[in-house]
Amino acid sequence: MIDDENEAPFKKRRQKQTALHCGVGLLARREHSEFELRQKLHMREFEADDIDIAIERLFEKDYLSDDRYAISTCRHRSNRGYGWRYIANELKQKGVCSTIIQQLHDNCEIDWYLQAELAYNKRFGELSVKDAQDVQKEKAKRIRFLQYRGFSTDEIFVLVNNE
Repeated sequence: MIDDENEAPFKKRRQKQTALHCGVGLLARREHSEFELRQKLHMREFEADDIDIAIERLFEKDYLSDDRYAISTCRHRSNRGYGWRYIANELKQKGVCSTIIQQLHDNCEIDWYLQAELAYNKRFGELSVKDAQDVQKEKAKRIRFLQYRGFSTDEIFVLVNNE
């Protein structure tokens, strides 16, 4: 009986959490795009009007920013060895505006050729196959890897042809 009494206030407190408080809690952990935050608040079954008000308030307080989210995602993904195409595609999927993505690309000071080389060397190192057919298979494997990572064909073939 005592356990039921202790659980009841906890449930009431949990239900009284507003969309704004939930949004601030999510943003305290990491940056989110507006689209992503809306989805998460919707999954937590907040009303659409409450979500709109919370999102508007978060923008006013500058807690939520698609620009900041795009910069953070770009920095994180490039440090993990991903190329611009992968990053741009991820940002589009998270609902970031195409103008923000284009501005990020224009203002980004990342050397994508160097990023491709770092990812390539980390994964493969030197080409040690001697048979011509095996060399072609190995090059194709390396090209697929770099394509998956989001590097352009120019960046890929500069690396693969230099070996």
